[in-house]
Amino acid sequence: MRVHRATAAEIDDAYRIVSEYYEAVGVLVRDDRTAFEQEYFVDGAGLWLATVQHEIVGCIGLHRLKQLPNGAEIKRLYVRIEHRGLGVAESLLDALEGYAVEQGYTALYLDSKKDLMPAIRFYRRHGYQPCERYNDNPQATIFMRKELH
Repeated sequence: MRVHRATAAEIDDAYRIVSEYYEAVGVLVRDDRTAFEQEYFVDGAGLWLATVQHEIVGCIGLHRLKQLPNGAEIKRLYVRIEHRGLGVAESLLDALEGYAVEQGYTALYLDSKKDLMPAIRFYRRHGYQPCERYNDNPQATIFMRKELH
């Protein structure tokens, strides 16, 4: 397995796996292709891809939080069903967190919904704690935060 921050040449492939995520978890508020590029393919942000034998099997995104200058938000963690339980999500999260530290972020935030309990348990295992609502995502019911060191 290989995890890497997607390049501008991979935007279409990255958008395809994120669109697969949208369908899998029923995301209502979705970035279109242009907004996706503007949100994740800029300095201080990114989308990481996990590949197995040159096939994309997972992704995770990071974008800036304008209202929290030293914070960034994790979005779109997704691993295809047949690749779950193999450490793909951990590798994606590790790569994202390492980049966030390099960028000088002091905290990472995420939102989720109650029906994604496996994801909530995953984040808890990796040091994320409940926090106050920090955005206006209408689907989100759970908000989490992790201090970076």
